[in-house]
Amino acid sequence: MAVRQRLTTSKVVDAALELVDEQGVEGLTLAAVAARTGVATPSLYKHVASLGELRGHVGVRVLEDMAARFTQVVLGLSGEEAVTALMHAYRAYVAEHPKRYAAMPMDPLHDELQQAAGMKLIEVMLATLRGFGLEGSDAIHATRRLRVIVHGFASIESGGGFGLPEGLDDTYDQLVRMYLTDLRGKS
Repeated sequence: MAVRQRLTTSKVVDAALELVDEQGVEGLTLAAVAARTGVATPSLYKHVASLGELRGHVGVRVLEDMAARFTQVVLGLSGEEAVTALMHAYRAYVAEHPKRYAAMPMDPLHDELQQAAGMKLIEVMLATLRGFGLEGSDAIHATRRLRVIVHGFASIESGGGFGLPEGLDDTYDQLVRMYLTDLRGKS
């Protein structure tokens, strides 16, 4: 007889991420997670209070994953090389995990559960921009511009929204260069 492994919040979130990767955020239900983990839906309430809380945990996991990946990519780099690496890693993450990325909270800093993970991701971006001497308000604005460029492009790309024949890598490289030109003008 197989022994069922003990369910934990982490395992519930793992199952939720698998569902998101397969079906998108709209496929994430407590019933689907319960079926995936082999328990009755009420058993999930020992680990998450609601579907909303589970979505919050999924968002935390996505933010932490992105922060860890981006930290690894920019480690040992600075200036333009670091920013370029970060922007390409961000785009690659969205391409690799489009449905998971769609589960990322847009404003985690105003959610108690997600705030710390959101700050980790922002800190990676702010640290990367310090190579341009950006601090305070200038760094925040530069971080927002970076996020808008990458999020906008990668979201349209992952949704199949670029139908014209020119190469997407060429367009993205132009955006990266445009952003770096902007940063050089601010430092």
